Amino acid sequence: MIKVVGISFKNSKKIYNFLPNNLEFKLDEAVICETEQGEQLGFVKKNIYEITDDKIKEPLSIINRKATKEDLNLYEKNRKDEKNALAKCRELATKNDLNMYVVDASFNLNRSQLIFKFISDNRVDFRNLAKDLANIYKARIELRQIGVRDRAKEVSGFGLCGQVLCCSKFMNDFDSVSINMAKNQNIALNPNKINGVCGRLLCCLKYENECYRECRKDMPQLNKKIKTDKGEGKVISIDVLKRSYKVNIPDVGIVEYVMDSNESN
Repeated sequence: MIKVVGISFKNSKKIYNFLPNNLEFKLDEAVICETEQGEQLGFVKKNIYEITDDKIKEPLSIINRKATKEDLNLYEKNRKDEKNALAKCRELATKNDLNMYVVDASFNLNRSQLIFKFISDNRVDFRNLAKDLANIYKARIELRQIGVRDRAKEVSGFGLCGQVLCCSKFMNDFDSVSINMAKNQNIALNPNKINGVCGRLLCCLKYENECYRECRKDMPQLNKKIKTDKGEGKVISIDVLKRSYKVNIPDVGIVEYVMDSNESN
């Protein structure tokens, strides 16, 4: 078991694990962490807790120290300057006729690196844009293409259920979601019903998929002809969770069958 602290950065809901470096913390306390982008100011979202070795996918970085008043002032200045940098990057992208939409700009704490995130349907040659931005901000520029699901996670919003988007509220990583998951759950394949605000399939389709898949085992397929104790008929409906189905049998009518039971109605 390894002791770690859960840290989030900027407005992101994603929590990253860091080594506590023999320090003690309070929830929402500001700390300075060592990251791939250099030092970053983050906030404690999960106080010291233990995880097993198999949960560690890559080497853990440490929390360097607790944030000072000067760190917090610089952090706030960076947040304000990022808004101007975002506007400037969008302006230059339009000027260079680049098919991209820049959604975020982020300085590391000492402003040695400036990262822009953008969405685009195609690959973008942003080399000239990066040079222009480096000349303006005197920092190492990184332009990072993200997907529409990442964008929805950052912006947040409300889903069809009326709740805050799962991706923004608690999801740290995106799972693969397929159209078969909707089919397994007998959900109408209406894009307005099965797509989220990002335009992709709803993440929540995966939550109960395993349960539905287990319940579907050995059940007949919809619209298929099967042989029953009352004759051959066509399956006209299926209730996966009840493990029941209805068969339209000529000269008999509609008969309901329940799996794992010999009873019919």
